[in-house]
Amino acid sequence: MQADDVAVVRPALAAETGKGRPTLGLFERYLTLWVALCIAAGIGLGHWFPAPFHTIGLAEVARVNLPVAILIWAMIIPMLLKIDIGALHQVKEHWRGIAVTLAINWAVKPFSMALLGWLFIGLLFRPWLPAGQIDSYIAGLIILAAAPCTAMVFVWSNLCDGEPHFTLSQVALNDTIMVFAFAPIVGLLLGLSSIVVPWETLVISVVMFIVIPVIIAHTWRHALLRRGPAALNGTLRRLQPVSLAALLATLVLLFGFQGEQILAQPLVILMLAVPILIQVYFNAGLAYALNRQLGVAHCIAAPSALIGASNFFELAVATAIVLFGFNSGAALATVVGVLVEVPVMLSVVRLTVMTKSWYERRA
Repeated sequence: MQADDVAVVRPALAAETGKGRPTLGLFERYLTLWVALCIAAGIGLGHWFPAPFHTIGLAEVARVNLPVAILIWAMIIPMLLKIDIGALHQVKEHWRGIAVTLAINWAVKPFSMALLGWLFIGLLFRPWLPAGQIDSYIAGLIILAAAPCTAMVFVWSNLCDGEPHFTLSQVALNDTIMVFAFAPIVGLLLGLSSIVVPWETLVISVVMFIVIPVIIAHTWRHALLRRGPAALNGTLRRLQPVSLAALLATLVLLFGFQGEQILAQPLVILMLAVPILIQVYFNAGLAYALNRQLGVAHCIAAPSALIGASNFFELAVATAIVLFGFNSGAALATVVGVLVEVPVMLSVVRLTVMTKSWYERRA
């Protein structure tokens, strides 16, 4: 990421302070480079020193890893600090963006992934994949696509200067719909009469990644504003590098957890990544274009596209393991979704920022 990509990592508080773009340090300016280095470091450390990663990986509740959860808190709480809970009622003005995101998440993404999974895994790549795992791989891809993202969306929205109230409201709405729609959609596409949803994982993830961080951020914001707006703005500036550092540390952990598997099955990992990548860019592009067609503001369209493209990988991995087993092709397919999530979503963030002038250019 070069200096002219300043908007990608520019803190959203610039508009609040009225001072324009702050000067970026080396860390923020070359975020893409640090991401690549952290991926390489995670794979290498996971391969050469697997024991510490196995120990960290076991620190979980209902298949929700606690160290990763803490890092996600460090990422999203600074974003949530910008949200005035009392202003959430204004989100109704952005109903077009909400409608687009819901349509992509629930009417397009699971079905498009089923098609892509059948085309690439079931047909084009079949000769190079284990015959007994083909159906399991496709099932894992479908499970991944049926779970829209939650916590990480706040990071993506922040990096593209998305409207934080819209992001919070959209995530809360998706979580509510997921409770009722996830099992029926997965069951329909997998052809199963009954889907065992790991409800404990779903509930704990929503509480840990949404409810608790929102409460902490709201309480903290209230305390800071009692000292004046300058206290809030100063805290946000100081927390910006903390949030990015937590993002990079999460990358090291996620790739470290799967370092051995990536090196043992690189061709399988690569082939499973193809439909996931196509699905991400297709759904993000479709949501972005629909929002533009409907005249939605860029600060709504960008997070709408990002929410429509990313996945709730904690729930997807847990569901695949419950249904098919820890060593199944379905579990591996959802893990590949974890591996590509951060670097791919960063590229989508960059695309939404780079095309902002085109987006806002009306016919």
